[in-house]
Amino acid sequence: MGTLAKELAGRFIVIDGPDGAGKTTQVDRLAGWLVAQGVSIVRTCDPGGTAIGNRIRQILLDPAAKEMSVQCETMLYMASRAQLVAEVIRPALAGKACVLCDRFISATIAYQGAGGTDTDEILAVATVAVGNTLPDLTIILDIDSETGLARINTNLDRMESKDLAFHRRVREGFLRQVRESPDRAIVISAAGTTDDVTKSLQEALISWRFR
Repeated sequence: MGTLAKELAGRFIVIDGPDGAGKTTQVDRLAGWLVAQGVSIVRTCDPGGTAIGNRIRQILLDPAAKEMSVQCETMLYMASRAQLVAEVIRPALAGKACVLCDRFISATIAYQGAGGTDTDEILAVATVAVGNTLPDLTIILDIDSETGLARINTNLDRMESKDLAFHRRVREGFLRQVRESPDRAIVISAAGTTDDVTKSLQEALISWRFR
């Protein structure tokens, strides 16, 4: 087993960031690269990642659900997350796989925080949902809101279709988390080419020293 494979065994890594940052593409690339390095990985996404979570995801992102309150959003995201942790993440970590997740609690802090929910309230609900199953490292792919929104297609989901001011608050919510927890989160610019961002992600994982 190589050094990276040993370092990442049983580690929980989250890739997050504003809409249009290219998370899904980069998670795809990172997963393939890690496997090539001999790392045993379990890739998943949040919300979703389980049959129950996928049904919750459909409700959350349905553009027709305009009347949904931010408190309801928070609870639904956490419900999906609770199932994901119980069904996928905890068993994978117990088996010493590296879990690579597209979004997690960091997204709720940014998005529902931008909607007016207090961070402490979000974290209180998160404790009920996931207990102490928290990421070892959260990587925020950062992009300015105008550029990010210009990158995504016109078939917008309920969260993507919110106004520019909301998305600017979301971005700041992500960046604030890194400032407040530099020992557990880092920022990587997503403004470069896809290859540039991939290289930065790989370098970050090689150089990061997991606590």
